[in-house]
Amino acid sequence: MIPVATPVAPVAPAVHPLVPAFAGLGVRPGTVLHVQASLRALGPVPGGAAAVVGALLEVLGPDGTLVAYTATPENSATSRVHQSATAGLSPAEVADYQAGMPRFDPATTPASPSVGVLSETVRTHPAALRSRHPQTSWAAVGRRAREVTEQHPLTSHLGPESPLGRLYDLDARVLMLGVPMSRLTAFHLADLRMPDVPVREYRCVGPEGWTTFRAPDLDDLHFGPLGAEVLRTARGITTGRIGTADCRLVPIREAVDLAEHILRRLRP
Repeated sequence: MIPVATPVAPVAPAVHPLVPAFAGLGVRPGTVLHVQASLRALGPVPGGAAAVVGALLEVLGPDGTLVAYTATPENSATSRVHQSATAGLSPAEVADYQAGMPRFDPATTPASPSVGVLSETVRTHPAALRSRHPQTSWAAVGRRAREVTEQHPLTSHLGPESPLGRLYDLDARVLMLGVPMSRLTAFHLADLRMPDVPVREYRCVGPEGWTTFRAPDLDDLHFGPLGAEVLRTARGITTGRIGTADCRLVPIREAVDLAEHILRRLRP
């Protein structure tokens, strides 16, 4: 008698616990999603930052796009990071410090620690593309990654012609993963809609060496009250808790348009 093999049911691949959590917050397949994350707020995750990125890409699916801000203020002689690092140094010591600053390379220069581990994890994803701005670059993975990152003029570091502006055009969502609304990068787009935006000189080490350009003078010192009011009045923001992190999924267009309205109302 010839033994008959018992059919074995296929084993479904394991689903990371974060996948249903992100879906429950409102992340949908095909979305263009900018993520701002504090992994410390999220708490321990099996697989670490790579698992978080993997779970997000799984929820977004093949038509979605994951985007991260991969800025390098350490690359700039006019950033607060550089000013803090060189405080108290003599002019000769500052010159030596600047001579040792490496050139920005979009393929290899790490994202600043100030933008979080998850941004660096997106940047180093094998399929990631990155914009070429030497101070305020962005990285993206997915269907629309090239569209998000291919254009980034020096003079529109966080403006409408930058990847941030492209996120607005594409009706993207921002996942604030354990990060407060006071740090929503997209608010810079609202700032740039104000009349008489000041312009200043920036200086950073680009791929070909030191480069100087003039661009809007931006800061985020007013984002605290701005974020609080947008959170109170926006209709499309969803909130939830993932791990130990308070999270929000924010429609970028609504948040920026509301912020513009608030800023105009507050102007003297």
